[in-house]
Amino acid sequence: MATITDKQMSAKPSKAIWLIEDAPRGCGRFMARIRPDGERLFYFRYTDTSGERVFLPIGAYDPTGTDGLTLKEARAKAGEWSRLYQSGIRNLREHIEAEDAARVAARDAELARLAAEKAAAEAEQARQAARKTVAELFEHWAKIDLVNRKDGGAEVRRMFEKDVLPFLGNMAVADVKKGHITEVTDALLARGVNRMPKLILSLMRQMFRFAVDRDLIEHDPTASIRKAKIGGKDVERDRVLSDEEIRALAKKAPEAGLLITTEAAIWIALSTCCRIGELLGARWEHVDLEQGTWLIPAENSKNGKPHNVTLSDFSIRQFKRVREITGTSPWCYPNTDNSGPVCPKTVTKQLGDRQRHPEQGTMSRRSAKAQALLLPGGKWTPHDLRRTGATLMTALGVLPEVAERCLNHTEENKVKRTYQRHSYVKEMAEAWHQLGNRLNILTCPDTSNVVILKHA
Repeated sequence: MATITDKQMSAKPSKAIWLIEDAPRGCGRFMARIRPDGERLFYFRYTDTSGERVFLPIGAYDPTGTDGLTLKEARAKAGEWSRLYQSGIRNLREHIEAEDAARVAARDAELARLAAEKAAAEAEQARQAARKTVAELFEHWAKIDLVNRKDGGAEVRRMFEKDVLPFLGNMAVADVKKGHITEVTDALLARGVNRMPKLILSLMRQMFRFAVDRDLIEHDPTASIRKAKIGGKDVERDRVLSDEEIRALAKKAPEAGLLITTEAAIWIALSTCCRIGELLGARWEHVDLEQGTWLIPAENSKNGKPHNVTLSDFSIRQFKRVREITGTSPWCYPNTDNSGPVCPKTVTKQLGDRQRHPEQGTMSRRSAKAQALLLPGGKWTPHDLRRTGATLMTALGVLPEVAERCLNHTEENKVKRTYQRHSYVKEMAEAWHQLGNRLNILTCPDTSNVVILKHA
Protein backbone atom coordinates (compact mmCIF):
# COMPACT_ATOMS: atom_id res chain seq x y z
CA MET A 1 0.00 0.00 0.00
CA ALA A 2 1.55 3.31 -1.16
CA THR A 3 2.23 5.94 1.48
CA ILE A 4 3.88 9.31 1.25
CA THR A 5 7.27 9.63 3.00
CA ASP A 6 9.38 12.58 4.23
CA LYS A 7 12.07 11.50 1.74
CA GLN A 8 9.61 11.95 -1.09
CA MET A 9 8.46 15.31 0.27
CA SER A 10 12.08 16.50 0.41
CA ALA A 11 12.86 15.47 -3.19
CA LYS A 12 13.70 18.06 -5.86
CA PRO A 13 11.88 16.93 -9.04
CA SER A 14 12.54 18.42 -12.44
CA LYS A 15 8.84 18.94 -12.92
CA ALA A 16 5.72 19.04 -10.78
CA ILE A 17 4.64 15.67 -9.46
CA TRP A 18 1.76 14.34 -7.36
CA LEU A 19 2.16 11.89 -4.52
CA ILE A 20 -0.96 9.88 -3.61
CA GLU A 21 -1.57 7.56 -0.71
CA ASP A 22 -3.75 4.52 -1.24
CA ALA A 23 -7.15 4.50 0.44
CA PRO A 24 -10.32 2.42 0.17
CA ARG A 25 -12.96 3.62 -2.29
CA GLY A 26 -15.25 6.25 -0.86
CA CYS A 27 -12.73 7.48 1.69
CA GLY A 28 -11.05 10.27 -0.29
CA ARG A 29 -7.33 10.51 -0.95
CA PHE A 30 -4.43 12.12 0.92
CA MET A 31 -2.19 13.77 -1.69
CA ALA A 32 0.81 16.04 -2.02
CA ARG A 33 2.09 18.17 -4.90
CA ILE A 34 5.78 18.91 -5.25
CA ARG A 35 7.07 21.60 -7.61
CA PRO A 36 10.63 22.30 -8.80
CA ASP A 37 10.49 25.79 -7.23
CA GLY A 38 10.25 24.14 -3.80
CA GLU A 39 6.50 24.44 -3.24
CA ARG A 40 5.16 21.41 -1.36
CA LEU A 41 1.45 21.35 -0.59
CA PHE A 42 -0.88 18.74 0.94
CA TYR A 43 -4.41 18.15 -0.36
CA PHE A 44 -7.41 16.01 0.41
CA ARG A 45 -9.18 14.90 -2.77
CA TYR A 46 -12.78 13.80 -2.80
CA THR A 47 -15.81 13.70 -5.12
CA ASP A 48 -18.70 16.03 -4.30
CA THR A 49 -22.42 15.49 -4.85
CA SER A 50 -22.16 16.65 -8.48
CA GLY A 51 -19.51 14.06 -9.21
CA GLU A 52 -16.76 16.66 -9.53
CA ARG A 53 -13.37 16.04 -8.00
CA VAL A 54 -12.41 18.58 -5.36
CA PHE A 55 -8.85 19.23 -4.19
CA LEU A 56 -9.16 20.67 -0.67
CA PRO A 57 -5.91 22.31 0.52
CA ILE A 58 -4.57 21.03 3.82
CA GLY A 59 -1.44 23.14 4.13
CA ALA A 60 2.24 23.54 3.21
CA TYR A 61 4.88 21.02 4.18
CA ASP A 62 7.55 21.83 6.77
CA PRO A 63 9.44 18.91 8.32
CA THR A 64 9.98 20.93 11.51
CA GLY A 65 6.36 22.01 11.81
CA THR A 66 7.43 25.62 12.35
CA ASP A 67 6.19 27.29 9.17
CA GLY A 68 3.78 24.58 8.06
CA LEU A 69 2.62 21.04 8.74
CA THR A 70 4.70 17.98 9.24
CA LEU A 71 3.74 14.93 7.21
CA LYS A 72 2.20 13.34 10.27
CA GLU A 73 0.09 16.43 11.03
CA ALA A 74 -1.11 16.70 7.44
CA ARG A 75 -2.03 12.99 7.32
CA ALA A 76 -3.98 13.34 10.60
CA LYS A 77 -5.95 16.27 9.17
CA ALA A 78 -6.69 14.29 6.01
CA GLY A 79 -7.87 11.41 8.21
CA GLU A 80 -10.33 13.72 10.00
CA TRP A 81 -11.76 14.92 6.71
CA SER A 82 -11.91 11.37 5.38
CA ARG A 83 -14.05 10.30 8.32
CA LEU A 84 -16.37 13.24 7.72
CA TYR A 85 -16.58 12.27 4.06
CA GLN A 86 -17.33 8.65 4.94
CA SER A 87 -20.08 9.80 7.31
CA GLY A 88 -22.02 11.08 4.31
CA ILE A 89 -20.88 14.71 4.15
CA ARG A 90 -20.28 15.25 0.45
CA ASN A 91 -20.09 19.03 0.36
CA LEU A 92 -16.99 18.85 2.50
CA ARG A 93 -15.59 22.27 1.53
CA GLU A 94 -18.75 24.06 2.67
CA HIS A 95 -18.83 21.97 5.84
CA ILE A 96 -15.23 22.78 6.70
CA GLU A 97 -15.72 26.47 5.92
CA ALA A 98 -18.75 26.45 8.22
CA GLU A 99 -16.68 24.76 10.92
CA ASP A 100 -13.89 27.31 10.45
CA ALA A 101 -16.41 30.14 10.71
CA ALA A 102 -17.79 28.58 13.88
CA ARG A 103 -14.28 28.28 15.30
CA VAL A 104 -13.58 31.94 14.43
CA ALA A 105 -16.85 32.93 16.06
CA ALA A 106 -16.00 30.86 19.14
CA ARG A 107 -12.53 32.38 19.24
CA ASP A 108 -13.96 35.90 18.95
CA ALA A 109 -16.48 35.10 21.65
CA GLU A 110 -13.70 33.83 23.89
CA LEU A 111 -11.63 36.94 23.20
CA ALA A 112 -14.66 39.09 24.01
CA ARG A 113 -15.19 37.13 27.22
CA LEU A 114 -11.55 37.60 28.22
CA ALA A 115 -11.77 41.32 27.40
CA ALA A 116 -14.92 41.61 29.53
CA GLU A 117 -13.22 39.79 32.38
CA LYS A 118 -10.22 42.11 32.10
CA ALA A 119 -12.47 45.17 32.08
CA ALA A 120 -14.33 43.84 35.11
CA ALA A 121 -11.03 43.22 36.89
CA GLU A 122 -9.85 46.74 36.10
CA ALA A 123 -13.17 48.14 37.29
CA GLU A 124 -12.79 46.17 40.50
CA GLN A 125 -9.26 47.53 40.91
CA ALA A 126 -10.61 51.03 40.41
CA ARG A 127 -13.34 50.33 42.95
CA GLN A 128 -10.78 49.05 45.42
CA ALA A 129 -8.65 52.15 44.76
CA ALA A 130 -11.71 54.24 45.53
CA ARG A 131 -11.96 52.44 48.85
CA LYS A 132 -8.65 54.03 49.80
CA THR A 133 -9.00 55.70 53.16
CA VAL A 134 -8.80 59.45 53.62
CA ALA A 135 -5.58 58.96 55.60
CA GLU A 136 -4.07 57.04 52.65
CA LEU A 137 -5.28 59.72 50.24
CA PHE A 138 -3.65 62.39 52.40
CA GLU A 139 -0.31 60.55 52.29
CA HIS A 140 -0.58 60.24 48.49
CA TRP A 141 -1.41 63.96 48.19
CA ALA A 142 1.41 64.88 50.56
CA LYS A 143 3.97 62.88 48.57
CA ILE A 144 2.94 64.37 45.21
CA ASP A 145 1.82 67.94 45.99
CA LEU A 146 2.55 69.07 49.54
CA VAL A 147 6.20 68.09 49.32
CA ASN A 148 6.70 71.02 46.91
CA ARG A 149 5.71 73.62 49.52
CA LYS A 150 8.32 75.65 51.38
CA ASP A 151 7.99 73.59 54.55
CA GLY A 152 7.48 70.31 52.71
CA GLY A 153 3.83 70.28 53.78
CA ALA A 154 4.66 70.14 57.51
CA GLU A 155 2.11 72.78 58.53
CA VAL A 156 -0.70 71.23 56.46
CA ARG A 157 0.12 67.83 57.95
CA ARG A 158 -0.06 69.31 61.45
CA MET A 159 -3.51 70.78 60.75
CA PHE A 160 -4.85 67.58 59.17
CA GLU A 161 -3.55 65.35 61.95
CA LYS A 162 -5.17 67.62 64.51
CA ASP A 163 -8.49 68.58 62.90
CA VAL A 164 -9.28 66.37 59.88
CA LEU A 165 -7.90 62.85 60.15
CA PRO A 166 -9.38 62.17 63.62
CA PHE A 167 -12.82 62.58 61.97
CA LEU A 168 -12.25 61.23 58.45
CA GLY A 169 -8.94 59.33 58.50
CA ASN A 170 -10.40 55.79 58.61
CA MET A 171 -13.24 56.48 56.18
CA ALA A 172 -13.09 55.27 52.59
CA VAL A 173 -12.62 58.25 50.27
CA ALA A 174 -15.66 57.18 48.21
CA ASP A 175 -17.87 57.25 51.32
CA VAL A 176 -17.09 60.85 52.30
CA LYS A 177 -20.13 63.09 51.90
CA LYS A 178 -20.83 66.77 52.36
CA GLY A 179 -22.02 66.14 55.92
CA HIS A 180 -18.70 64.62 56.90
CA ILE A 181 -16.88 67.72 55.65
CA THR A 182 -19.11 70.08 57.61
CA GLU A 183 -18.66 67.89 60.69
CA VAL A 184 -14.97 68.81 60.58
CA THR A 185 -15.59 72.54 60.08
CA ASP A 186 -18.37 72.63 62.69
CA ALA A 187 -15.99 71.15 65.28
CA LEU A 188 -13.56 73.98 64.57
CA LEU A 189 -16.30 76.58 64.88
CA ALA A 190 -17.32 75.07 68.21
CA ARG A 191 -13.77 75.72 69.45
CA GLY A 192 -14.23 79.41 68.70
CA VAL A 193 -11.79 79.63 65.78
CA ASN A 194 -13.50 81.37 62.87
CA ARG A 195 -10.80 81.60 60.22
CA MET A 196 -9.45 78.06 60.56
CA PRO A 197 -12.62 76.33 59.20
CA LYS A 198 -12.27 78.20 55.91
CA LEU A 199 -8.60 77.29 55.64
CA ILE A 200 -9.27 73.62 56.45
CA LEU A 201 -12.13 73.53 53.92
CA SER A 202 -9.84 74.98 51.26
CA LEU A 203 -7.16 72.37 51.98
CA MET A 204 -9.67 69.49 51.98
CA ARG A 205 -11.00 70.75 48.65
CA GLN A 206 -7.47 70.65 47.20
CA MET A 207 -7.01 67.09 48.43
CA PHE A 208 -10.34 65.77 47.10
CA ARG A 209 -9.84 67.47 43.73
CA PHE A 210 -6.46 65.74 43.62
CA ALA A 211 -8.38 62.47 44.07
CA VAL A 212 -10.87 63.37 41.29
CA ASP A 213 -8.03 64.15 38.89
CA ARG A 214 -6.67 60.64 39.47
CA ASP A 215 -10.06 58.88 39.11
CA LEU A 216 -9.98 57.76 42.73
CA ILE A 217 -13.45 59.27 43.15
CA GLU A 218 -15.98 60.68 40.70
CA HIS A 219 -17.09 63.74 42.65
CA ASP A 220 -15.50 66.15 45.10
CA PRO A 221 -17.58 66.05 48.32
CA THR A 222 -16.62 69.65 49.09
CA ALA A 223 -17.78 70.98 45.70
CA SER A 224 -21.24 72.14 46.83
CA ILE A 225 -20.02 73.78 50.05
CA ARG A 226 -19.69 77.54 49.77
CA LYS A 227 -16.67 78.87 51.58
CA ALA A 228 -18.60 81.98 52.60
CA LYS A 229 -21.03 79.80 54.57
CA ILE A 230 -18.26 78.28 56.69
CA GLY A 231 -17.57 80.47 59.70
CA GLY A 232 -19.34 83.50 58.32
CA LYS A 233 -17.87 86.40 56.38
CA ASP A 234 -14.14 87.04 56.65
CA VAL A 235 -13.39 90.18 58.62
CA GLU A 236 -10.21 92.06 57.85
CA ARG A 237 -8.20 92.45 61.05
CA ASP A 238 -7.38 96.00 62.07
CA ARG A 239 -6.06 95.45 65.61
CA VAL A 240 -3.46 98.05 66.52
CA LEU A 241 -1.97 98.32 69.97
CA SER A 242 -2.29 101.77 71.52
CA ASP A 243 0.56 103.54 73.28
CA GLU A 244 -1.02 102.63 76.62
CA GLU A 245 -1.21 98.97 75.61
CA ILE A 246 2.44 98.95 74.53
CA ARG A 247 3.38 100.38 77.94
CA ALA A 248 1.22 97.74 79.62
CA LEU A 249 2.78 95.00 77.49
CA ALA A 250 6.27 96.12 78.52
CA LYS A 251 5.26 95.59 82.16
CA LYS A 252 3.35 92.33 81.63
CA ALA A 253 5.76 90.47 79.32
CA PRO A 254 8.58 89.89 81.86
CA GLU A 255 6.06 88.33 84.30
CA ALA A 256 4.19 86.22 81.72
CA GLY A 257 6.42 83.17 81.94
CA LEU A 258 7.63 83.57 78.34
CA LEU A 259 10.94 82.36 77.03
CA ILE A 260 13.39 85.25 76.85
CA THR A 261 13.66 84.66 73.11
CA THR A 262 9.87 84.88 72.76
CA GLU A 263 9.74 88.12 74.74
CA ALA A 264 12.47 89.51 72.49
CA ALA A 265 10.52 88.35 69.42
CA ILE A 266 7.61 90.60 70.48
CA TRP A 267 9.80 93.68 70.41
CA ILE A 268 11.74 92.72 67.29
CA ALA A 269 8.48 92.17 65.39
CA LEU A 270 7.14 95.50 66.66
CA SER A 271 10.32 97.49 65.95
CA THR A 272 11.09 96.03 62.50
CA CYS A 273 7.51 95.43 61.26
CA CYS A 274 8.60 91.96 60.13
CA ARG A 275 6.41 88.90 59.81
CA ILE A 276 6.90 86.52 62.71
CA GLY A 277 7.75 83.66 60.32
CA GLU A 278 10.54 85.75 58.81
CA LEU A 279 12.03 86.32 62.25
CA LEU A 280 11.73 82.70 63.43
CA GLY A 281 13.38 81.48 60.23
CA ALA A 282 16.25 83.97 60.39
CA ARG A 283 19.93 82.94 60.42
CA TRP A 284 22.70 84.83 62.21
CA GLU A 285 24.70 85.04 58.99
CA HIS A 286 22.06 87.53 57.79
CA VAL A 287 22.10 89.65 60.96
CA ASP A 288 24.92 92.18 61.40
CA LEU A 289 24.62 93.72 64.85
CA GLU A 290 27.73 95.88 64.33
CA GLN A 291 26.36 97.50 61.17
CA GLY A 292 22.77 97.29 62.40
CA THR A 293 21.33 95.40 59.43
CA TRP A 294 19.20 92.32 58.92
CA LEU A 295 18.70 90.71 55.51
CA ILE A 296 15.49 88.74 55.06
CA PRO A 297 16.35 86.50 52.07
CA ALA A 298 13.89 85.92 49.24
CA GLU A 299 13.15 82.36 50.33
CA ASN A 300 11.95 83.62 53.73
CA SER A 301 9.84 86.55 52.58
CA LYS A 302 6.17 86.26 51.65
CA ASN A 303 6.50 88.04 48.30
CA GLY A 304 9.67 86.18 47.33
CA LYS A 305 11.80 89.33 47.34
CA PRO A 306 14.79 89.98 49.64
CA HIS A 307 14.25 92.68 52.25
CA ASN A 308 16.97 94.72 53.98
CA VAL A 309 15.99 95.93 57.45
CA THR A 310 17.90 98.66 59.22
CA LEU A 311 18.05 97.78 62.91
CA SER A 312 17.45 100.55 65.43
CA ASP A 313 19.31 100.53 68.74
CA PHE A 314 16.10 99.18 70.27
CA SER A 315 16.02 96.23 67.80
CA ILE A 316 19.73 95.53 68.25
CA ARG A 317 19.28 95.18 72.01
CA GLN A 318 16.56 92.59 71.47
CA PHE A 319 18.64 90.61 68.97
CA LYS A 320 21.52 90.60 71.47
CA ARG A 321 19.21 89.08 74.08
CA VAL A 322 18.39 86.31 71.62
CA ARG A 323 22.06 85.80 70.75
CA GLU A 324 22.94 85.25 74.41
CA ILE A 325 20.44 82.36 74.51
CA THR A 326 21.05 80.67 71.15
CA GLY A 327 24.84 80.86 71.42
CA THR A 328 26.67 79.37 68.44
CA SER A 329 23.60 78.07 66.59
CA PRO A 330 23.38 79.25 62.97
CA TRP A 331 19.67 79.92 63.57
CA CYS A 332 18.38 82.89 65.51
CA TYR A 333 15.55 80.70 66.76
CA PRO A 334 16.75 77.08 66.49
CA ASN A 335 14.60 74.03 67.13
CA THR A 336 15.35 71.67 70.01
CA ASP A 337 18.01 69.61 68.19
CA ASN A 338 19.49 72.63 66.37
CA SER A 339 18.78 71.02 62.99
CA GLY A 340 16.74 73.95 61.69
CA PRO A 341 14.53 76.86 62.74
CA VAL A 342 11.79 76.53 65.29
CA CYS A 343 8.17 75.96 64.17
CA PRO A 344 6.75 79.26 62.80
CA LYS A 345 3.69 78.86 65.06
CA THR A 346 5.72 78.69 68.28
CA VAL A 347 5.52 82.35 69.28
CA THR A 348 1.89 82.67 68.18
CA LYS A 349 0.94 79.73 70.41
CA GLN A 350 2.83 81.08 73.42
CA LEU A 351 1.17 84.47 73.12
CA GLY A 352 -2.28 82.97 72.53
CA ASP A 353 -1.98 80.72 75.59
CA ARG A 354 -1.54 83.82 77.74
CA GLN A 355 -4.58 85.68 76.38
CA ARG A 356 -7.38 83.38 77.47
CA HIS A 357 -10.34 84.94 79.19
CA PRO A 358 -10.98 83.72 82.74
CA GLU A 359 -14.10 81.80 81.69
CA GLN A 360 -12.00 79.78 79.25
CA GLY A 361 -9.75 78.49 81.99
CA THR A 362 -6.23 77.16 81.49
CA MET A 363 -5.16 74.57 78.93
CA SER A 364 -3.72 71.23 79.96
CA ARG A 365 0.09 71.15 79.83
CA ARG A 366 0.15 74.77 78.63
CA SER A 367 0.83 78.04 80.41
CA ALA A 368 -0.68 78.49 83.87
CA LYS A 369 -0.54 82.27 83.30
CA ALA A 370 -3.50 82.19 80.97
CA GLN A 371 -4.38 85.91 81.35
CA ALA A 372 -0.84 87.29 81.65
CA LEU A 373 -0.83 89.13 78.32
CA LEU A 374 -4.47 90.24 78.09
CA LEU A 375 -4.72 93.88 76.96
CA PRO A 376 -7.71 96.25 77.09
CA GLY A 377 -8.17 96.28 73.32
CA GLY A 378 -8.66 92.51 73.13
CA LYS A 379 -6.64 89.64 71.78
CA TRP A 380 -3.57 90.50 69.73
CA THR A 381 -1.27 88.43 67.53
CA PRO A 382 2.30 88.77 66.24
CA HIS A 383 0.88 90.07 62.96
CA ASP A 384 -0.89 92.85 64.87
CA LEU A 385 2.55 93.94 66.11
CA ARG A 386 3.62 94.38 62.49
CA ARG A 387 0.53 96.52 61.82
CA THR A 388 1.13 98.47 65.02
CA GLY A 389 4.73 99.24 64.06
CA ALA A 390 3.68 100.60 60.67
CA THR A 391 0.94 102.68 62.31
CA LEU A 392 3.43 104.16 64.78
CA MET A 393 5.69 105.07 61.88
CA THR A 394 3.01 107.07 60.08
CA ALA A 395 2.00 108.71 63.37
CA LEU A 396 5.62 109.87 63.69
CA GLY A 397 5.38 111.56 60.28
CA VAL A 398 6.79 108.78 58.10
CA LEU A 399 5.27 108.85 54.62
CA PRO A 400 2.84 105.96 53.98
CA GLU A 401 4.89 105.09 50.90
CA VAL A 402 7.95 104.59 53.11
CA ALA A 403 6.03 102.62 55.73
CA GLU A 404 4.77 100.28 52.99
CA ARG A 405 8.36 99.71 51.88
CA CYS A 406 9.34 98.91 55.47
CA LEU A 407 6.59 96.25 55.46
CA ASN A 408 8.06 94.81 52.23
CA HIS A 409 4.69 95.05 50.54
CA THR A 410 4.57 94.67 46.76
CA GLU A 411 3.33 97.84 45.06
CA GLU A 412 -0.18 97.09 43.75
CA ASN A 413 -0.17 99.90 41.19
CA LYS A 414 1.49 98.45 38.10
CA VAL A 415 2.48 101.84 36.70
CA LYS A 416 4.16 102.90 39.94
CA ARG A 417 5.78 99.49 40.24
CA THR A 418 7.17 99.82 36.71
CA TYR A 419 8.32 103.43 36.57
CA GLN A 420 9.02 104.55 40.14
CA ARG A 421 12.35 102.95 40.97
CA HIS A 422 13.46 105.05 43.95
CA SER A 423 14.69 102.64 46.62
CA TYR A 424 13.77 104.75 49.68
CA VAL A 425 16.73 103.16 51.51
CA LYS A 426 17.58 106.28 53.53
CA GLU A 427 13.95 107.08 54.26
CA MET A 428 13.30 103.51 55.42
CA ALA A 429 16.36 103.52 57.68
CA GLU A 430 15.20 106.78 59.26
CA ALA A 431 11.67 105.36 59.72
CA TRP A 432 12.99 102.30 61.58
CA HIS A 433 15.16 104.50 63.82
CA GLN A 434 12.23 106.79 64.62
CA LEU A 435 10.13 103.75 65.48
CA GLY A 436 12.87 102.36 67.71
CA ASN A 437 13.19 105.69 69.51
CA ARG A 438 9.44 105.82 70.10
CA LEU A 439 9.45 102.28 71.48
CA ASN A 440 12.33 103.22 73.77
CA ILE A 441 10.10 105.89 75.31
CA LEU A 442 7.01 103.66 75.53
CA THR A 443 8.78 100.69 77.12
CA CYS A 444 11.16 102.51 79.45
CA PRO A 445 9.93 102.30 83.09
CA ASP A 446 10.84 105.93 83.72
CA THR A 447 10.91 108.25 80.70
CA SER A 448 10.91 111.54 82.57
CA ASN A 449 14.60 112.14 81.87
CA VAL A 450 14.91 110.37 78.50
CA VAL A 451 16.22 112.49 75.64
CA ILE A 452 15.98 110.94 72.15
CA LEU A 453 18.62 112.14 69.73
CA LYS A 454 17.91 111.95 66.05
CA HIS A 455 19.88 109.11 64.45
CA ALA A 456 22.77 110.33 62.34
